[in-house]
Amino acid sequence: QVQLVESGGGLVQPGGSLRLSCAASGSIFSINAMGWYRQAPGKQRELVAVITRSGTANYADSVKGRFTISRDNAKNTVYLQMNSLKPEDTAVYFCSGSYPYQPTYWGQGTQVTVSS
Repeated sequence: QVQLVESGGGLVQPGGSLRLSCAASGSIFSINAMGWYRQAPGKQRELVAVITRSGTANYADSVKGRFTISRDNAKNTVYLQMNSLKPEDTAVYFCSGSYPYQPTYWGQGTQVTVSS
């Protein structure tokens, strides 16, 4: 069984930065792409970024140029570097692992709050 454990969330001022981490354990051979989703109060969950095993990344338009997703296959860990944070980035962020084409495994979620 696959487990995803997230860390790095917290409170930050507008314009600040945070780095989220998600470590996978268990049957990690069953994971292909990994990604980050977020869900703000009163809104649907949305894809933030996704990265393949080979390192190809895609981003939601709302975070392009500000967020960077990366992956360390040796450590079975995916990261989300978030810069120039805005209040509208406030949400619960979820790590996901896809197999074979859709998100199959999920982390517990970590709160990111951007506020003065």
